[in-house]
Amino acid sequence: MKNKNPEKPLFLFLILASSLASMATAKSTIEPCSTKDTCNSLLGYTLYTDLKVTEVASLFQVDPVSMLLSNSIDISYPDVENHLLPAKLFLKIPITCSCVDGIRKSLSTHYKTRTTDTLGSIADSVYGGLVSPEQIQVANSDTDLSVLDVGTKLVIPLPCACFNGTDDSLPALYLSYVVRDIDTMAGIAKRFSTSVSDLTNVNAMGAPDINPGDILAVPLLACSSNFPKYATDYGLIIPNGSYALTAGHCVQCSCVLGSRSMYCEPASLAVSCSSMQCRNSNFMLGNISSQQSSSGCKLTTCSYNGFVSGTILTTLSMSLQPRCPGPQQLAPLIAPPDNVPKELMYVPSPSPSPSPPPDSDDDVVGGGIIIAPAASPRGLTVPSSSSIPGNPANGPGGSISFASCPSSYYSFIAFLISIASCFFVVFLV
Repeated sequence: MKNKNPEKPLFLFLILASSLASMATAKSTIEPCSTKDTCNSLLGYTLYTDLKVTEVASLFQVDPVSMLLSNSIDISYPDVENHLLPAKLFLKIPITCSCVDGIRKSLSTHYKTRTTDTLGSIADSVYGGLVSPEQIQVANSDTDLSVLDVGTKLVIPLPCACFNGTDDSLPALYLSYVVRDIDTMAGIAKRFSTSVSDLTNVNAMGAPDINPGDILAVPLLACSSNFPKYATDYGLIIPNGSYALTAGHCVQCSCVLGSRSMYCEPASLAVSCSSMQCRNSNFMLGNISSQQSSSGCKLTTCSYNGFVSGTILTTLSMSLQPRCPGPQQLAPLIAPPDNVPKELMYVPSPSPSPSPPPDSDDDVVGGGIIIAPAASPRGLTVPSSSSIPGNPANGPGGSISFASCPSSYYSFIAFLISIASCFFVVFLV
């Protein structure tokens, strides 16, 4: 006997199909822009398999040494560039963020396809969900991607954000982070030493709700430089507790733990470098002298002041302070990891809890990197919409876009829809 009201199961089926389809979308923060300027940014990347340092760097076309220092990994380790990094290791990948078609993104990464590649496997596995198959297709619209030939060169559009290099008027560098199924907003905030309210405002979220595959712009407390505009490394900014190479790999700078003070010294690499001696003194770059007296502490410092036309600029400064400071608290450089601690791979983020007080102990996070205490939350921002405003962003608070989730969801959703279809047929019979 047939159902007397076939429209009802049809309606229920359409609702179910619509609900399942909505599960296949992931949110990503978009920063509008209107100028051609670039900025430094970071990608949060999890290795899909064991890879050498050079192989990871090649995936993103970045300098392997700079990548290591971004993760506080010791570059003086023997044959470090050929060290095999373990699968599931989380790394910060330094990239250049550009303004393309009115939004911030990076188009400097290219990928050559291999035998078993599909757009889904490239997006989900190779690049860890930082891009969707549809985004790759759009970025390569002039190439027929219906069949991927081995060796096809693809542009990989990657997410990034600048937000004027500030967070609540303090220097900041932004990390694009792919949300895992065990993540919570509180856990992400604690891991990267920020706050839930800051994450919510930066990403223009009406509520702190996240789903696996969402890509968040995470502000990292940083140190900014004050080099002259004519210096090739003008605008250098380094996340707290991290390192960066500059001046042709001759100078290594770090953001002192728990502060916004940048400290630079000669790099450990054996390269040919210009003089690093401060003029009219015996001080070398990075040298600090302190002398306590009845009137206070006399400090003499030889500081780095940028790289101009192959010359390392240095500045000798003298000051009088009430007391002598202790040694610079730099993040410890670690040996290249051979394994990933299980607590970083499997343990879910902590349940929502109040943010730690500013004077709490520093947190040790992925890769052994020590991050400074959380910065104070920003003020409110204008709620976002899914459209892209025509005006450039004047600060954090981007819009939200929706992209397809990793293709691993597709088969699951297709399976559920097929079940729903069966129920629909049964209702009609």
